[in-house]
Amino acid sequence: MARYTGPMTKKSRRYGTDLVGNDKAFERRPYAPGVHGRGRTKDSEYSLQLKEKQKARYAYGVLEKQFSHYYEEASRRPGKTGDLLLQILESRLDNVVYRAGFANTRRQARQMVSHGHILVNGKKVNIPSFRVAPLDIVDVRPKSLEMTPFVIARETFGEREVPAWLTVKPNRMRILVHQLPSRDQITVDVNEQAIVELYSK
Repeated sequence: MARYTGPMTKKSRRYGTDLVGNDKAFERRPYAPGVHGRGRTKDSEYSLQLKEKQKARYAYGVLEKQFSHYYEEASRRPGKTGDLLLQILESRLDNVVYRAGFANTRRQARQMVSHGHILVNGKKVNIPSFRVAPLDIVDVRPKSLEMTPFVIARETFGEREVPAWLTVKPNRMRILVHQLPSRDQITVDVNEQAIVELYSK
């Protein structure tokens, strides 16, 4: 299945939460989009669980197969599977660039990474799904510092809150990864327990 590249606001309305982050077009309504949105009956337990999984997938821009691999990895580790799954998703390089405020959306952050503008520990990484580790240093490539998106990111730094597990030095466009995030540091509106229940059937 190909990655979804359509309008994210429509998906945000479908799942009742802002999947983009600071989506000005998103308007929370008690019904889904489309002509049949108001006529929906009560969701089944399976439907609610599937909805939570799709919310997480679309929010992080992850393919179905990739998402199931992340779940399998989380389920093999000691600890709460749901928390570990979200931690894996949060530690993706494109998400770290987004969380640091270098990009307005995860899609934009993904493009920054895939176009080779991001260094991890001094080496170019162009794989958005690359996972950062504690004590990693993420930089914008020196040649890219004066590109418009990065100039805007420096000028508007501070308008969006940076999570406590990261430290950002906007003048150098540098991100320091202190640790992987705990559940209370992850702000995505997802019920991870419902995802675990869906996969464990």
